[in-house]
Amino acid sequence: MNRDEYLSTNDAAQRLGITRQRVLQLIKGERLRAEKFANVYMIRRSDLAAVQDRPLGRPPKALATTATTAKKGSKK
Repeated sequence: MNRDEYLSTNDAAQRLGITRQRVLQLIKGERLRAEKFANVYMIRRSDLAAVQDRPLGRPPKALATTATTAKKGSKK
């Protein structure tokens, strides 16, 4: 294992501009590859590219359809 090739979750979080917890969520959700050594995740620098260009923030909520809106507004 080449030490310069791997980053800790803290280092990856700093490079991505997110929290360490979010890095762990990306790993758990299998959106970011990582290798676990003992109880520490290590991330290859090359694997950061998979998530660097992701959109920031939450995705927008889906717009309500007309049928859903009609049900909410009707009284029985």
